Amino acid sequence: MNKLPKSVVITDDTMREGLQIESADITVDEKLRLLDALGETGAKIISIGSFAHPKWTPSMACIDEIAERFVPKPNVKYTAAVFNRKGFERADKYYPKIDVRGKQFRTNVELCDTFARRNYNRTQAEQIAGLDAAVAAARDGNAEYGAVGLGNPFGSNFEGPFSLTQRMALLELLMEKWHDAGFKVRKCSFFDAMGWNMPHEVRETLLAIRERWPEITDFHMHLHDSRGVTLASYYEALQLGVTEFDTSLGGMGGCPYCGNGRAAGHVPTEDFVNLCHELGIETGYNLDKLIDAAAVAEEVVGHSLWGHVSKAGARPRGKRLYPANMPFVETLEEAAHFRKGPEVYAGQLSPWREGDALSR
Repeated sequence: MNKLPKSVVITDDTMREGLQIESADITVDEKLRLLDALGETGAKIISIGSFAHPKWTPSMACIDEIAERFVPKPNVKYTAAVFNRKGFERADKYYPKIDVRGKQFRTNVELCDTFARRNYNRTQAEQIAGLDAAVAAARDGNAEYGAVGLGNPFGSNFEGPFSLTQRMALLELLMEKWHDAGFKVRKCSFFDAMGWNMPHEVRETLLAIRERWPEITDFHMHLHDSRGVTLASYYEALQLGVTEFDTSLGGMGGCPYCGNGRAAGHVPTEDFVNLCHELGIETGYNLDKLIDAAAVAEEVVGHSLWGHVSKAGARPRGKRLYPANMPFVETLEEAAHFRKGPEVYAGQLSPWREGDALSR
């Protein structure tokens, strides 16, 4: 049964997912300007970056300076990506300014062994072998419940598609580890770096998990938009009541390990927020501020991004309806009149002349 949630939590991952694939030459001052703009959007959760080794993610070499210098905005939880114990310890030094503590009690395994080797320098078998220690750490840390995550659950550029049977089998293994230790599992996350998600597969997977493990009540979607269907996949998830999603301004993002680079992309935060608002779902975001932040992001990275609402604006209503006699609008700069004003299309040819139907 479809049931849209009343509200969702959208974590903007521009500073991590977005900037990790952009130039390492972007200055810390520019990154802080972007982070400050994000903080004005009404975001509840913002990832400031990744505590990864700079050899493999050179654009994150400045993460400690960012963590030291940024000024938190009220009512925003700041977090970061951590991939191992050392990364967690580096990030945790900044607690409570940066909070990564909720991430240490989730067990993640890649369906794609090749990606596990390329991205984490570990085999899938090694990831599985480490599950017992992860669950033991959760017990020692007095975790209340378990959480599981599937990496690239829908398919791989290196190994081909993964079936629902394969997804459920790996989840079975993860669930057993938690159950054997006396934990129930409340949350399941999907990390689709290679963008193999398709809306019907997202739906069938969520339904199958809920039927098999009704104890899982929370789902988290981090799906890349490599094939241009992820907004539709997120819509399917919304219809099934999913409330946690990751996005980035303008669709910034990608993965150097998956073979698609920037083409892997992400769901633009402003586009997903716009969809949620049109569906009557609360996000906490101010869409106008998001669009402003997307413009800042384009200035910071030095090229156009891939969002739609940031280019055309939300559907105009009331005083924001366009004037019927406005001149031609052709370029992206002219299309920005919804936020910059009519001066951006001044001097353009008008399709109407005095005495034509529109002027009568």
